[in-house]
Amino acid sequence: MTRRACVAADLRIAGLSKLSTVDWPDRLAATLFLQGCPWDCFYCHNPALIAPRAAGALPWEDVDAFLARRVGLLDAVVFSGGEPTMQAALLPALLATREYGFAVGLHSGGAYPANLSRVLPHVDWIGLDIKAEAVDYAAVTGRPGSAENAWRSLKLVLGAVAARASSERPLRYEVRTTVHASAFDEAGLARLGHRLADAGVTRWAVQRFRETGARSPLPRVAPRSGVVELSGLPRERFDSFTIR
Repeated sequence: MTRRACVAADLRIAGLSKLSTVDWPDRLAATLFLQGCPWDCFYCHNPALIAPRAAGALPWEDVDAFLARRVGLLDAVVFSGGEPTMQAALLPALLATREYGFAVGLHSGGAYPANLSRVLPHVDWIGLDIKAEAVDYAAVTGRPGSAENAWRSLKLVLGAVAARASSERPLRYEVRTTVHASAFDEAGLARLGHRLADAGVTRWAVQRFRETGARSPLPRVAPRSGVVELSGLPRERFDSFTIR
């Protein structure tokens, strides 16, 4: 039996933010939060989105109607999660969104490099999470082998950025790292910064962990007090360096 191709209506959507100025810096965007993530990052601020089989709360039909009404009022639509590339229906949803003339943004942890490579040609901006150096990745994600996929995805993104640099539709990006004392000390975070710069990253955003939305107590880590100092990071190695 031939398997039916996925369509946008198959997308499992957990929620919609109708207006955001932070999910894609410097753009007015609507943000779709997609259900499902293969990782279980201990500091996750959307833990309700981890379960992949949970039913979507919002049908694509409603999203499509919303987008039709917002033409000319929004710059972009950002697909966030969860991990958007977990769903095969992401690609048809991106294409449907582009038909309205919106720019398309994507948040990803890079868990599925092959899926990411299929959707990147249709993405205008990506915020890619690089959570740690490879040796420490599983401690953050709770999943052995997660580092290989994330760093492979970074290579894909940087390759696409270079390939589209002189095109009419260049790929914009930032690499983002969430900072929690159970994942980093200052020296470890600085090492990651140098590793990213060595890989060719020019735009790095460091995000302090915020308790809002996170589980309490956090899984798999002992309670920690204090904050990670950010003064010693190699900011001079990046064209754009942001602390949030």
